[in-house]
Formats: sequence, C-alpha cells, structure tokens
Amino acid sequence: MKILHSKMTTQELANCVGMAKQTINRWIREQHWITEPIPGVKGGRARLIHITPEVRNFLSSTPKLRHLSLTLQAAENEFPYHAQDSCPLWRQIQDVLAMMTDEEKQRLHVLLVREGLSGFLQRLKIADESA
Repeated sequence: MKILHSKMTTQELANCVGMAKQTINRWIREQHWITEPIPGVKGGRARLIHITPEVRNFLSSTPKLRHLSLTLQAAENEFPYHAQDSCPLWRQIQDVLAMMTDEEKQRLHVLLVREGLSGFLQRLKIADESA
C-alpha cells in the first residue's frame, strides 16, 4: 500500500506513484498544485508538494494510477502539529518506523529504554564526540 503524506518532494511523489520526476513537475505546472520551498536548499528549485484533495483526486483519476492502492488521508486543514513536520529527516524517520514490524518496534523500544539517546547514537556511530 502506498502512502501519501501531507507534503512530499517531487522525487518522493514520483517514487510513490511510479512516475518520472519530470512528469510530476509537469503536473505541478499544469494543475497549479501548491508547493513550498524546502528550507535550507539553495536555489529554490527543491520544493514540497502539498498533497491536497485536488492532488489526490487528480492522481486517482489518472488512468495509469487508478489501480494503485493509495492511502488517502482524511482531508483536514493543514496545521503543523509539530515543528518537525516540515523537516525531511523527520519524515524519513517516520517512514522507517512505519515500515518496521511490531517485533522490531518492540526491540527498538527496549534498546532506547535501556541505552537512552546517547547509547543509541553511539551504537549508530553518530554520537557527538565532544559530549
């Protein structure tokens, strides 16, 4: 099952629906989809696409995409519940957690409780050396 997040990069949406990035960019222009710049990326070309009901409807009406099983989230006003919502890394972490099995999630929980954040980061070999 494919999941559409509330905001996605062109590449993420292209991967999700099995299309080329150029096709997604063409749809953005033709359909006047709402986008926003990705913070911290220079040049202004990297953008996040707001996955609005109009975008979902367009995707579901495209002949090639009708067969895809897309999780269409309930439409609600966009509101960043957490400051991390616009951070691509945060979304990537959420995606990884969503793909984990229940057993893997439980083992990760036990590891975090036992080791804490610093122990977890040390195991990943990304701990801050100066701390």
